[in-house]
Amino acid sequence: MAVFFYIWSIMAKGRNSSIEIDPFNVTFTPLPGSTFINLLRLLAQNHFRVDAVGIPRILYSIAMSAAMSPLNVLEKLRFDKKIKGTEIKPPIFIIGHWRSGTTYLHNLLSQNPNFAYPTTFQTVTPGVFLGSENLIKPMVEASLPPTRPEDNVPLGADLPQEEEYAMGNLCPYSFYNGWCFPRKMNFYYKFVCMDEVPQRAVEEWKEIYIYYLKKITFANNGKQLVLKNPSNTARIKLLLEMFPDAKFVHIYRNPYHVFLSMKRDIESEMPLYCVQEPRDDGEMEKEMADLYNKMFKKYFEEKKLIPEGNFSEVRYEDLIENPLREVKRVHKELGLPGFDENKDNFVRYIDAQKEIKPHVYNIDKQLKEKIYDYWKLTIDRWGYDV
Repeated sequence: MAVFFYIWSIMAKGRNSSIEIDPFNVTFTPLPGSTFINLLRLLAQNHFRVDAVGIPRILYSIAMSAAMSPLNVLEKLRFDKKIKGTEIKPPIFIIGHWRSGTTYLHNLLSQNPNFAYPTTFQTVTPGVFLGSENLIKPMVEASLPPTRPEDNVPLGADLPQEEEYAMGNLCPYSFYNGWCFPRKMNFYYKFVCMDEVPQRAVEEWKEIYIYYLKKITFANNGKQLVLKNPSNTARIKLLLEMFPDAKFVHIYRNPYHVFLSMKRDIESEMPLYCVQEPRDDGEMEKEMADLYNKMFKKYFEEKKLIPEGNFSEVRYEDLIENPLREVKRVHKELGLPGFDENKDNFVRYIDAQKEIKPHVYNIDKQLKEKIYDYWKLTIDRWGYDV
């Protein structure tokens, strides 16, 4: 038995990757919450390739997804007509690259009870959260650590969460599918910018996205949604086609820090998702850097399409320095209701987060030059240094 676990520990580390996987940590991956049809589609997209390190995880995911499948059908039968008849008020989209402060800004805006948001529970089990909460939610809560793996930000079933997880569990066109199936990471990254994908896939994505947002709106009695999704940074034109009056808040951060923070995120969180051995470190770094540049090239082109009065931009460092001032400015620039009435809510949340400190990075000359070569587009545009 000891020999077995020794061999498995070797297999749980990619040949050219520093990322190690605990093959028996099966509950944190989002795949168990996928609809069964979508999980089969994902496996088919990957030619049913699951590496040895992912076998316990995929078996658990298949079992859980299959068990929830009847509940998914019942939920459709019970709520489908009401969901389709729900009107979505113009959403507030929080955009910006991962590790740029999108979560903090999302949590802050969510302190205003005029708005609703998808919760972690509603994103990891998007097919069953309306009719089976009492049964499924305790299992979701039990699978979550108290804080996120990549930092010490609280993680809970009822806290705001990005809907990209839900889209990954409803359709095979999501950024996070690439973290579950890293051998095709570059393929799934294409669905961020939606540039090199078939039009039928784009139309299917739009249909599922609208249905999911209607479902969240229905669950929250018609409230306006505040949504945080870094992938949407490169989808402004697509989102405006669906929601012409949508509002956007873009948050940006020192690219040198984003680069290193994103690497830490991949190294700490992706091993909890994947059912395949991670890619070579150099390949993953290059794909991460390339996606960043593609995202922001498209963002800079498409943000001009946002109607006047529907766009606000936040510098991460300003938000950390004075969060109350920045959230007030966002409310004013976008004409959002409720800041003054809920000022105490914002202050309480800000005070509660003061113990959470951003990670400090040591960046030598060689590393600085490498990051600049990757991301000089935004470093020069925003005027950042180390």
